[in-house]
Amino acid sequence: MVDSYKGLRAAVVGGSIGGLTSALLLRGLGFTVDVYERTPTPLENRGGGIVLQPTTMKWFGERSAHRIEELSTVTHHVRYLGKGNDVLHDDPVEWRYSSWSTIYRSLLDDFGTDRYHLGEFCAGFDQDADSVTLRFVSGRSERADLVVFADGITSTARRRMFPKLQRLYSGYVGWRGTVPERHVSEETRRLLGDALTYSVARDAHIVLYPIPGLDGGLQEGQRLLNYVWYRNVPDGPPLHELTTDLRGFDCPVSVHPGQVQRRYVDEMRAAAEELLAPAAAETVLRTEQPYLQVVFDTRIPAMAEGRVAIIGDAAFAARPHAAAGTAKAADDAWTLYEHLSTAGGDIPSALKRWEPAQLQLGNQLIDRVAEMGHRSQVAGTWTPGDPDLRFGLYGPGV
Repeated sequence: MVDSYKGLRAAVVGGSIGGLTSALLLRGLGFTVDVYERTPTPLENRGGGIVLQPTTMKWFGERSAHRIEELSTVTHHVRYLGKGNDVLHDDPVEWRYSSWSTIYRSLLDDFGTDRYHLGEFCAGFDQDADSVTLRFVSGRSERADLVVFADGITSTARRRMFPKLQRLYSGYVGWRGTVPERHVSEETRRLLGDALTYSVARDAHIVLYPIPGLDGGLQEGQRLLNYVWYRNVPDGPPLHELTTDLRGFDCPVSVHPGQVQRRYVDEMRAAAEELLAPAAAETVLRTEQPYLQVVFDTRIPAMAEGRVAIIGDAAFAARPHAAAGTAKAADDAWTLYEHLSTAGGDIPSALKRWEPAQLQLGNQLIDRVAEMGHRSQVAGTWTPGDPDLRFGLYGPGV
């Protein structure tokens, strides 16, 4: 019950979409909630598009001041294009999309900034039976009755609890980017504007869809075309060289827009013209600052310890093939909320009951996206229209 948590403090480490969803739900239970985000400035323009699965949209459908229809685009087809822009397969399937920044800004607007603390990197923590103590590199120390770590793939909690746990490189990277819809040809707008679109090549595939424009525009011509293009890169020196940015810094997780070495951008663009359907290639070629995401599998053997919970990418970082990373973080937050709401104030007991199903869901998701990646990047069995390849957190299409 909500009254069980009045007067108690919850701390959320990580102020991204998963962290903010968790913070909003915990506040609804009566907790006083503080969010601690490591970056010193608001998380604007981080990442590109996201597919809005039902769990991701649940907050906006039930509790937000914002309507999801005002934050997202929609398409009505899943389409595969051949080398000459010929349509190899077309299914009447509806999907809704937004940009990372749009969803982040809306959640932060719902939460407010009074208890959203920027520039606070949590370096360690301890807990006893009654509370958790967080320590920050700034010298700050905070105590809370419940701590949720939503601090992503480099999570402090995961490193602290499982110091030998390693990310498993998939064997490929995702080239990402966006381009204003008005900057591509009429034929490309016609093919991509109302579809989740694939172009498949040997050991590679690209997926494209329209997302809100930088100013939030949702109408055709105002939107951005967003894509992820998966390309194989051997582990070791080739990957390390690719992920060394223009400053000479090693970037093992992602290389940000404007920081990818020019020689790699030039090679990628040449390959797009050779390998992809013309509409997909045009979108890639017209992207001013493409960037890189290294694709990993990350699993965790436990998501709860005492009064500490680990959610989202901090626990399971799934390859993007099922478009379920943001949905998994939201599902972790909602199910934690549901278990706490019936726990009568017993936080450790609620976390123990919450953990098993979320571990199972995370492992099932990793297994499925790893198989999807193998089919596209290794086996060459990514077949247009195969229903097993559809997006979904809980399974293909769901």
